[in-house]
Amino acid sequence: MKKLVLLGALALSVLSLPTFADEKPLKIGIEAAYPPFASKAPDGSIVGFDYDIGNALCEEMKVKCVWVEQEFDGLIPALKVRKIDAILSSMSITEDRKKSVDFTNKYYNTPARLVMKQGTQVSEGLTELKGKNIGVQRGSIHERFAREVLAPLGAEIKPYGSQNEIYLDVAAGRLDGTVADATLLNDGFLKTDAGKGFAFVGPAFTDVKYFGDGVGIAVRKGDKAELDKLNAAIAAIRENGKYKQIQDKYFDFDIYGK
Repeated sequence: MKKLVLLGALALSVLSLPTFADEKPLKIGIEAAYPPFASKAPDGSIVGFDYDIGNALCEEMKVKCVWVEQEFDGLIPALKVRKIDAILSSMSITEDRKKSVDFTNKYYNTPARLVMKQGTQVSEGLTELKGKNIGVQRGSIHERFAREVLAPLGAEIKPYGSQNEIYLDVAAGRLDGTVADATLLNDGFLKTDAGKGFAFVGPAFTDVKYFGDGVGIAVRKGDKAELDKLNAAIAAIRENGKYKQIQDKYFDFDIYGK
């Protein structure tokens, strides 16, 4: 059963799953505008890989999952003020973020890519991006990468609240392209009607300085008890086949990576 709760001015929606009697609920922050990892179904419920992984982890830990929706750049602030207990929202493990939060081991790892009009030539040096308007999600690792690597080459970096908004402006021609997670771009845009005529261009981006060591679950600094439980649960669902079952629902490749 799902319950919708508005939390003050932030208007956060909370979705509750079947309860477990003995444990305190785990409030998990998520941005539900990042398909296929998290998005809204027509009935308003959250669906996606992140959501299913989180529910599997809660089931493994025998705790109640309470999902709290929040724009991506507000997730770490919400964690710090205890509105949520963890962030499970395709957040990359980076040195910069480690200053603010602690991360579990990764639960997936994919490269970043650039999407532009099909046939656009972009070399390893990326010099062709001079004067191009590139959309990025505000607060993401891709924004930092674009500002520090692409902007000095002459690209115009345009931050947006969600990747879905970026897709609309790319399709409408208001943006020349976008940098984001390759799997997200493929499933959330290129495979859709709106993505027809667009393609991956240029190299894959894997620099650990920007893209970290994969995607993990963030908890408050020093919350070792929660961290240990989540790491044990990640290992357990990898071992018992639940992870692969969820992965195969969304992807035709090993998203966990090496």
